[in-house]
Amino acid sequence: MSIQYTAPGPREHILYQAGENYSHGLKSTRDHIHHLCRKHMNQLVRVETMDGDVFEGIIVHCDRGIMHLSLPASNSYRGFNPFFYSDVILPLVLYELLVITLLYT
Repeated sequence: MSIQYTAPGPREHILYQAGENYSHGLKSTRDHIHHLCRKHMNQLVRVETMDGDVFEGIIVHCDRGIMHLSLPASNSYRGFNPFFYSDVILPLVLYELLVITLLYT
């Protein structure tokens, strides 16, 4: 895999450009998490993000660096029952996740 660089035009100025090692590590991490999400599709998980947000839901889709988590209709319901999950789907960027915990019921 190669990273293509396009030199800025006369009226452009690069503010930030990720280094090759950084982008390689990021892609590797994204691909690893993507594989784990696909393996645990339709299972109840708790997800913690880099910003400290915590969500519990069912992994319903994972594609192009995004995990789609179906959230429960009621935050007070703690047991697993797919009928209590709503149509609210939360998209989460894979490289912003710190922890994904598989919840057994």
